[in-house]
Amino acid sequence: MTAAVAAVDLGATSGRVMVGQVGPETLELRQVGRFPNGPVRTPDGLHWNLQQLFSHVLDGLRSASRWDESIASIGIDSWAVDYALLRGGRVLGEPFHYRDDRTARGVDLVHDQAPFSTLYARNGLQFLPFNTVYQLAVEREAGMLDVADRMLLVPDLMAHYLTGAEVAEATNASTTGLLDVTTQEWDGELMDLLGLPRRLFPRIVHPGERIGTLLPHVADLTGLAAATPVVAVGSHDTASAVVATPMTEPGGAYISCGTWGLVGVETETPILTRTAEHANFTNEGGVDGRTRFLHNVMGLWILSETIRWWERDGEPVDLQKLLAQAAAVPAPEHIFDANDAVFIPPGDMPARIAGWLGERGLQVPASRAEMARCIIESLAQAFADAVHDAGALSAQEVRRIHITGGGSLNELLCQRTADRSGLPVMAGPVEATAIGNVLVQGRALGAITGSLESLRDLVARTFKPRVFEPKGH
Repeated sequence: MTAAVAAVDLGATSGRVMVGQVGPETLELRQVGRFPNGPVRTPDGLHWNLQQLFSHVLDGLRSASRWDESIASIGIDSWAVDYALLRGGRVLGEPFHYRDDRTARGVDLVHDQAPFSTLYARNGLQFLPFNTVYQLAVEREAGMLDVADRMLLVPDLMAHYLTGAEVAEATNASTTGLLDVTTQEWDGELMDLLGLPRRLFPRIVHPGERIGTLLPHVADLTGLAAATPVVAVGSHDTASAVVATPMTEPGGAYISCGTWGLVGVETETPILTRTAEHANFTNEGGVDGRTRFLHNVMGLWILSETIRWWERDGEPVDLQKLLAQAAAVPAPEHIFDANDAVFIPPGDMPARIAGWLGERGLQVPASRAEMARCIIESLAQAFADAVHDAGALSAQEVRRIHITGGGSLNELLCQRTADRSGLPVMAGPVEATAIGNVLVQGRALGAITGSLESLRDLVARTFKPRVFEPKGH
């Protein structure tokens, strides 16, 4: 038995809809829709255009139904922490983008009531200034929570638009800072302490559960059967990517590398030690109750925002040519801290990198190729450091690194991560997030069975990784 499913995979810079065929010996994907995604700046800040994003999702699902009339279910994943506020099922304004600078105020508001150490003991999350809990504190101060009756994270909002259901999928809810890291249920006491109304937070569902079936008008618009279910997957894209990371032997660390680099290991239970807190490691929910013990590294955002800034004059930058030029120049003597919060906002990234280095009396790259090489080296070192810390903090011996996502195509980054970590890098699959989405749907439908390890074995047999052996620093 095989099943055809539609995977909606929404990233912070682009989205795609994939049709997956899945069975005991079958794992195939075809992209049937791809569309851009990005922030819109208005006078009050940086926002997402989620109505437009949903329109693209509908177009992609329409293409999926044309490609395969037997689509048996739909799964949705996206980036984390961002949300929409609703009243009576209607969205209240355009949702804010996590890179909007309002979040700094939210940090002060939350930490006045609950210091970071208190939060970490309850939610197990590393400090990131844009976590949902900080964003909601700003909404409360502005009076928005007085009128809202529901908060839906991005993939849950898309599921709501498709089915009318209002739920919170557990892996993504775990990134909000408001989920109890031990029980994986909403932390009502913390909500009360911070003045966040409990009514905002819908019931938790877990990967594999059915959220609902398509609304009649959605079925008409897409051509899909009205009874087509939307199935909860690891709706945080990293949770889905980790499902499809072919860690078939002990000793594997993962780097889900796209806009962000999510670097860590999988554990059976959260790690809430003071050492983990000080290392700023996070405990996020995974599929089948696993914990994604990881550190967020800035990721390819630094390179893509640098290129976007260079292209402002209308002259496009050829990424592959730039990376080839970067590989041809010597590695810089000095690199920058890719985890520094100065690199979070959009804007003139090359100037910020130059400023970071210049303020410390370090040599600033003189050409675009040298700047790109400096970025790659800085990311590779941040990845290597995070892998080392993940192994030490979890008491696991890391023997290899799996890089999935768009970063697995960046040969220079893969090689330099291997060199700086002293560990082999297994690159691929590129579409790990969509593959994990498809696998969880397939298992929910009964087309495949077994543990995460058996799912990963299917991935390993289907998508052969490219291996980068370390060559020294």
